[in-house]
Amino acid sequence: MKSRLYCFFLLLVLAAPAISAQTDLLSKQQAVNIARQVYPGRVLAVKQNGTIFRVKTLSKNGDVHIIIIDARSGEVINHPDD
Repeated sequence: MKSRLYCFFLLLVLAAPAISAQTDLLSKQQAVNIARQVYPGRVLAVKQNGTIFRVKTLSKNGDVHIIIIDARSGEVINHPDD
């Protein structure tokens, strides 16, 4: 019984960094705010795939832009000049 408890607590300790890393990700709203700084406009869609956000915006003149954001750092991966 003691060995099972020991293994359980060992697993918790080893898994803690992975669990903590998941909670340090941006929220959808934070990703939208970052995307709107790059391309102002109406947000058409927000999708998250792991640690990447994909935000699609529509500008006033009808241009559609897709902004890719790192969910950990908030860094814009693709930039208007790319």
